[in-house]
Amino acid sequence: MPVDQRKIARALLSVSDKAGLVDFARALAGHGVELVSTGGTRKALADVGLAVKDIADLTQFPEMMDGRLKTLHPKVHGGLLAIRENPEHEAAMLAHDIRPIDLLVVNLYPFEATLAKGGAYEECVENIDIGGPAMIRAASKNHDDVAVVVDPADYAAIAAEMAATGGATLLATRRRLAQKAFARTAAYDAAISNWLAQELGEASPPVRAFGGKLSEPMRYGENPHQAAGFYLTGEARPGVATARQAQGKQLSYNNVNDTDAAFECVAEFDPARAAAVVIVKHANPCGVAEGASLEAAYLKALRCDPVSAFGGIVALNRKLDAQAAREIVKVFTEVIIAPDAEDEAIEIIGAKKNLRLLLTGGLPDPRAHGLAFRSVAGGFLAQSRDSAVVDDMELKVVTKRAPTAQELADLKFAYRVVKHAKSNAIVYAKDGATVGIGAGQMSRVDSSRIAAHKAGEAAAAAGFAESLAKGSVVASDAFFPFADGLLAAAAAGATAVIQPGGSVKDGDVIAAADEKGLAMVFTGVRHFRH
Repeated sequence: MPVDQRKIARALLSVSDKAGLVDFARALAGHGVELVSTGGTRKALADVGLAVKDIADLTQFPEMMDGRLKTLHPKVHGGLLAIRENPEHEAAMLAHDIRPIDLLVVNLYPFEATLAKGGAYEECVENIDIGGPAMIRAASKNHDDVAVVVDPADYAAIAAEMAATGGATLLATRRRLAQKAFARTAAYDAAISNWLAQELGEASPPVRAFGGKLSEPMRYGENPHQAAGFYLTGEARPGVATARQAQGKQLSYNNVNDTDAAFECVAEFDPARAAAVVIVKHANPCGVAEGASLEAAYLKALRCDPVSAFGGIVALNRKLDAQAAREIVKVFTEVIIAPDAEDEAIEIIGAKKNLRLLLTGGLPDPRAHGLAFRSVAGGFLAQSRDSAVVDDMELKVVTKRAPTAQELADLKFAYRVVKHAKSNAIVYAKDGATVGIGAGQMSRVDSSRIAAHKAGEAAAAAGFAESLAKGSVVASDAFFPFADGLLAAAAAGATAVIQPGGSVKDGDVIAAADEKGLAMVFTGVRHFRH
């Protein structure tokens, strides 16, 4: 039977992250624990006057090969793996002069950080830890007897437990630490394997692994009866995962999902060209606009669907200013996400105690490659991120009439938005703003009709005599399988269309567009988003 309390007599410390190390080592030394360490860790402890033995004194074997070989030795792994009170293990330790190691403190070479900063191939390889994961796995397997710490955040709790038990750790603690340690090495190996797959150009490697570090447990998932947690992969892409929360209560599962959708959409709009605002509700944009200022863009975006904007997410492509903040807080909003914010804007948002304000420090690159995945029963789907951008596409005019310069600008605008609406998706736009959005429908013609209906409702709410769709352009995320969806757009007042093309019925759709006097361009790129 495992022993509940195991007194720590000897600890091996080898860390790349020195945060909290000295205080923890002092706490260990205060319980009479013998300290053994490696390289820079040993120096950091010795420099503050702690008695610490070099790993080479333990192994009687010098560090070599630029530090690649120092802990891979029977006197290290035997000390970690030996089962206490096992006669055969005790005899082997005695015969080979192996002493037990009761506590292992290791954090790994910073591979993920090296990758995130864009390290060269050789630098990334040199930051792949070998001895660290081997020791972690050995200690974790033997958690009935050995405690393993891979996260500086656990130092204080371990020190407190030792103080309460006279220098021992509890079995429950050792098991919890082992679970965390195995998860750490799994996530570490996943990062390395995915990086190598990318370097090799393997879109679908034979084995794919993912790992993440808990950012925070959540009160619940999509619904109150579902458990949830928010995990970080270490990807440096600016967004909700990397943002600083300057204001407001804890994010919910749905907040995170919706905020990510909003910020990825607003990143399609170059802040050097114009201010842009995206309002999202249930992961779909319900209003998007560009303007001379964030305030102007927000008001145009809000006009598209003021009802759905209630309780929505607002994403901005520029630093939030006070004028925009004053307008946004007039409508109940769950989250605001922006690259930065003026102090006055933060004060204005601060008056709404529950309103979350996330500051990211930058925008994600819509052209950057990356992975997206989702679970299915018994597995998961993995694909490359949709990094196609309309500005890079060769647009082909397929109708008798070519779009005007204003229509073309609005067509590109609408195609940036439709990329981020759930399929089947139809977006009406005019003068750099959405005026009607239909998304997530089983038929494209229904999405077109819903978008037109929304445009009519928005016009009525704004006091206009005719639908906002009058004189607009329309974007479709995929081809029109029949002419009915296009005819619905024409009936709503649209004058130009952008779509991928590629249907066997393209000829019929083009003929219908010509009959209605519409201009239409094909992109050759589909933007399904399920």
